[in-house]
Amino acid sequence: MSDIHAFIDNKVKTNDVVLFMKGTPDFPMCGFSGQVVQILNYLGVPFKGFNVLENNELRDGIKSYTNWPTIPQLYLKGEFVGGCDIVREMFQAGELQTAFTDAGIPVKAPAA
Repeated sequence: MSDIHAFIDNKVKTNDVVLFMKGTPDFPMCGFSGQVVQILNYLGVPFKGFNVLENNELRDGIKSYTNWPTIPQLYLKGEFVGGCDIVREMFQAGELQTAFTDAGIPVKAPAA
């Protein structure tokens, strides 16, 4: 395994929720990363964000790590969840919330 794959593997296995994104959670640098950050913040899920724009090796490495061509990429308890479209669809269907609670990660109750 390459050094960058070892780095990624360590991060996704030692943090419950990890988002490899363009920009930071406080300042997303693309709309797709921003959408995933908004969903996670709405659900109140703490996550660790990694800015792939700061490191070309990380930017290329995350794509080969999962064999997934786009960024952002969301991981839950070491497992790849998906990119923006998948995360958004899972959120809209209630499946993302279920995935988090099933993994022992509490989410905020929706406003009544």
